[in-house]
Amino acid sequence: MAERSLTDDVTLLCCSSDQIYPYLDAAARLRIEVFRSYPYLYDGTEAYEREYLQHYLDCPQSIVVCALVAEQVVGISTALPLSAADADFQRPFQEAGEPIEEYYYLGESVLLPQYRGRGIGNAFFDHREAHARKLGYRRSTFCSVVRPDSHPQKPIDYRSNDSFWRKRGYEPTSLHAHFDWKEVNLATETSHELEFWSHSLI
Repeated sequence: MAERSLTDDVTLLCCSSDQIYPYLDAAARLRIEVFRSYPYLYDGTEAYEREYLQHYLDCPQSIVVCALVAEQVVGISTALPLSAADADFQRPFQEAGEPIEEYYYLGESVLLPQYRGRGIGNAFFDHREAHARKLGYRRSTFCSVVRPDSHPQKPIDYRSNDSFWRKRGYEPTSLHAHFDWKEVNLATETSHELEFWSHSLI
């Protein structure tokens, strides 16, 4: 477990596998809070989140980067080998004949709004990519929900992360997946399309 000061009040804590356990509940709550906003509109539960995050506890090659302010988790970023991720994340690569053993999967980065624009997002990518390179992975990848520009719940001032990801060297691929989740203000789960982005680590 490694701790690094990022700013005067923000500390980054990098942990892996069972080191993640003390931060599991905070990570679950943060994912629910941040992903509730557009574009995900995710109406999650802590029980499901703990089950999802268990993948990272069980994997010795995972990394979770926590942003802490006075011991409070204000942001979290996760990653693990694609071969250890849920089968639904692996399937598009397998169907396209892509070698999943070469990919390190960047699960998500969630950060409370008041701490954005301070370099934490870049630090999340830096630490996860460095960890992937140390482990010998050749590419990193993540997926992002696809929404039409005309979506009725899109905020007027909404700015996508596309330009940020491109500055990091990521480009969208032809690979897509579909996942079901319950959106806020809807009674049942609906299907959502997600697009994979990828970046060379070598």
